[in-house]
Amino acid sequence: MEKSSESLTACAGIGLRSEHCAAFIASRPPVGFIEVHSENYFGRGGKPLHFLRLARQSHALSLHGVGLSIGSVDPLSQPYLARLGELIEMLEPALVSDHLCWSSVGGIHANDLLPLPFTEEALSHVVARVQQVQERLRRRILLENVSSYLAYVQSTMPEWEFLAEVARRSGCGILLDVNNIFVSAHNHGFEAMHYLRAIPRQAVEEIHLAGFTRTPLGDGAEILIDTHSAPVADAVWTLYAAALERFGPVPTLVEWDADLPALSVLVAQAAKAESLMELRDGCAA
Repeated sequence: MEKSSESLTACAGIGLRSEHCAAFIASRPPVGFIEVHSENYFGRGGKPLHFLRLARQSHALSLHGVGLSIGSVDPLSQPYLARLGELIEMLEPALVSDHLCWSSVGGIHANDLLPLPFTEEALSHVVARVQQVQERLRRRILLENVSSYLAYVQSTMPEWEFLAEVARRSGCGILLDVNNIFVSAHNHGFEAMHYLRAIPRQAVEEIHLAGFTRTPLGDGAEILIDTHSAPVADAVWTLYAAALERFGPVPTLVEWDADLPALSVLVAQAAKAESLMELRDGCAA
């Protein structure tokens, strides 16, 4: 099975959205790689795929899925995996990832990334499905931790232990979303640093950064929502620096999906991530 990150060095990239495609092609900004949502390119032609192939000529690519539903009890979608495999063959991405979640049941799609119960039964179920996907695609995939707002009373282990065990037992890699850790830590009251310390260093092949929004709940309480609609928060940058301290320089992606700013703003956020990577690498040397 191919290890997914061999062709991507530690650098910072941006999520390439359709609103920025033309500007990206025209300017070829100095970012290390681009990432797109796989499902947006399942069509076998058209302008989106045309622009992506042009961008791929100058930049390494990460394919990031939102529709695998690896934790669902529905059978894995063979048409979905077939099209994803075709896209991988066509574009030769450095990384292929999806989310440690479920998003469909009984053929009904929730259009959301829903958390799993962290139990031994769920763990065995996810591991078996990850192995099927990796055998089907003939390469290692990465799974990303998601933000969550509710927890299952049935859970018997913390999220970080569940994620680490999925990676260990299945052989998949981890896409560690630092913003999601920060959001979930606030919402559930755990220590974000404890999460980082529990994740095996060798499993982390990509890091995500993004912005969140605060929603008041009354009585001074608030919940954080992973909206990808704002700059990376200062506290998330601090947690990212701690992640670099633990995992070393790792390919890092800045996500921004709603209330999109100018392309230059995303490029600047990626440059900040790159500078933190270089600072950490310099300190280590």
